Amino acid sequence: MAISPTMEGFRAAFRRPSLTLAEIMWRWTAGATAAALFLFGLIEYLDTLPVTNGELLFLRTKHPYFVGEAIAHILRGSASRVVATAMLATLLLGSLWIAAASLGRMATVRAVLDYFRRDRGGRLLADGVLQNGPTDGGAIVSAARVRGASEIPTPAARDEGRPLSALLRVNFLRAAAALAALLGFVGASILAGMASTDADPRPGLAFVLFLPLAALICVAWWTLNWVLSLAGMFAVRDGEDAMGAISAAVSFCRERAGSVFAVTIWTGLAHLVVFVGATTVISMPMGFIAVVPWRLVVAAMFLLTLVYFALADWLYMARLAGYVCIAEIPEALLAPLPAPRPQLPGGEHRFAPGPPVQTSIDRDETILSDVPNLTSSLALET
Repeated sequence: MAISPTMEGFRAAFRRPSLTLAEIMWRWTAGATAAALFLFGLIEYLDTLPVTNGELLFLRTKHPYFVGEAIAHILRGSASRVVATAMLATLLLGSLWIAAASLGRMATVRAVLDYFRRDRGGRLLADGVLQNGPTDGGAIVSAARVRGASEIPTPAARDEGRPLSALLRVNFLRAAAALAALLGFVGASILAGMASTDADPRPGLAFVLFLPLAALICVAWWTLNWVLSLAGMFAVRDGEDAMGAISAAVSFCRERAGSVFAVTIWTGLAHLVVFVGATTVISMPMGFIAVVPWRLVVAAMFLLTLVYFALADWLYMARLAGYVCIAEIPEALLAPLPAPRPQLPGGEHRFAPGPPVQTSIDRDETILSDVPNLTSSLALET
């Protein structure tokens, strides 16, 4: 029987809800810390802004120009402090995210490996799937792995600190890639802005030039981030260092491209459906803002947003479990089954066509020779 990595990934995420809870814990811890730091920092910053009587007069006029000039004058003196504070906060939050992502990914990958090597692997062995499968070296190793993770000591089991250090380096590269993408957006805006000058303002042309550059930056960042995220699986599974894990991830994508593409596409489509449904449901409470207190509307939207984030984390674990399934299960068991042979009306299988019948005459055949008694003489000689 053929095994679907996508279905196995969804099955693992459904049977092991603790995987999603572990993913939620480290992701939401970093996100809640960032949100709280931003909120309290904004409040403290607004409390420290000096407002003069002239600025209050401009604000009370409610004229857009005067209000804008008053706000710009209020914020002008604190711009350097805001930039320095934002850089320090970003550095600290980046360090927190790197540590939380490394610890969380190590825990989730080990749990998924344990599921496929013990729980799901034991069922496959009991059903005879691995026993009836191919008997090459890779299949034997994979079958031995799913019989019990303790029977084959992996490099990660021999060196507990190596996966963590490799994950820290990989996640540092992911953070650096995100920073490079932000700088790329700034550079793209500068390049696109050159098409619109003060003497000849053309904002439409600048926007059109900015769009392809921004799309190229997004695609490059997404691809690099995806490869680095996949490399974390090999850092835990095989005990590779950072460069070895990245190399293993690239080789994995090249050798098992079909299965990896299928898992990525199906989980991506599921995430898209959840996103569209979540945006539709979240926007519904806004229709009751005229008859319902606004605090209740905001609370409902906040809870629905949390539900969407939880579903997104569940889908991410399903995708990660699908990748682990591709890496752990022999490749022959992931291939589709061959098409059955057609049957005759009586239920018998149609015989496979044999070799073509030779219709030409072999001139070298001795029985066709015109020499008399040639066959008898050859028989006496032998």
